[in-house]
Amino acid sequence: MNDTILVTGGAGYIGSHMVRLLSQRNFNVVVYDNLQRGNRDALTAGTLIEGDLHDTQQLASVFKSNDIKAVMHFAALAYVGESVHEPAMYYRNNVTGTQCLLDAMVEYDVKKLVFSSTCATYGIPEALPITEKTPQNPINPYGQSKLMVEQILRDYSTAYHLRSVALRYFNAAGCAEDGSVGERHDPETHLLPLILFEALRVQAGGDPADTNLKVFGSDFDTRDGTCIRDYIHVNDLCSAHIAAFERMQRCPDLGAEQFNLGVNRGYTVLEVIDACREITGVDFTYNLVDRRAGDPPELVADASLAMQDLQWTPEHADIKDSIRHAWQWFEAHPPQ
Repeated sequence: MNDTILVTGGAGYIGSHMVRLLSQRNFNVVVYDNLQRGNRDALTAGTLIEGDLHDTQQLASVFKSNDIKAVMHFAALAYVGESVHEPAMYYRNNVTGTQCLLDAMVEYDVKKLVFSSTCATYGIPEALPITEKTPQNPINPYGQSKLMVEQILRDYSTAYHLRSVALRYFNAAGCAEDGSVGERHDPETHLLPLILFEALRVQAGGDPADTNLKVFGSDFDTRDGTCIRDYIHVNDLCSAHIAAFERMQRCPDLGAEQFNLGVNRGYTVLEVIDACREITGVDFTYNLVDRRAGDPPELVADASLAMQDLQWTPEHADIKDSIRHAWQWFEAHPPQ
């Protein structure tokens, strides 16, 4: 019988791509999602159980009814700005909800977890590129909530022998290359979809001068004055989760580990815009506006530890792959 993986938050952006890849790799998939921000129709495989992490009785029934080998945990709120205005919601969902999940795992002797963490735990880094040894000083409740879970995982490893791998994502981008799964957020805050939405608007006959696209800051100490970020294709994020599961299978006694996930290369906002113009063939424009408070000039990963220890290599390191796959999705599923 193939291993069964529980995917929490599996109806969300990254979670739904994870479900797709697990199914392709012949895993049995159980999805647990409250659908607060996920989409039922994003699921291409697996069994969906609609439920909340705080519902400990339902969570227990999931573990009782399924021979779960490991958990991949994506069920988190992830809007930085919202976390500043609604910290209670973020700590309740991201921290307390995760603890409910971990307690169920311990009770039912499921000892392998792959956790979606974030580069937001680093805050504004002291040096670049960012390694796993870079000091973690988050500057918002979202990043703080993920850092708190990383500490909980270390403690649960020591006390309960729960094996975990925390994957610190940089900027997730792209969609499934076959067009079967895509990206939907409400509201949308990710750079790549916002750029492509503007391309769709102009392609449909909109006036380029009436642009909705904003570039926050043009006076950073970077090669063109705009922020630099490390963009990693969502499929590469998902393949790293399977690599993390396989590492836990090979090395059951290593405890709690943490790895950066990026492509070791950064692109400026204007470079991303230029690449989108090239791929879409649409000559859209944008407005330069003031910086956002707390935006670091540059966030680029050193993901060499993940490449070495997880035996993982990103297949879509060029951002043009992410743009091409996302454009295919958004042309077929334009924003309403």
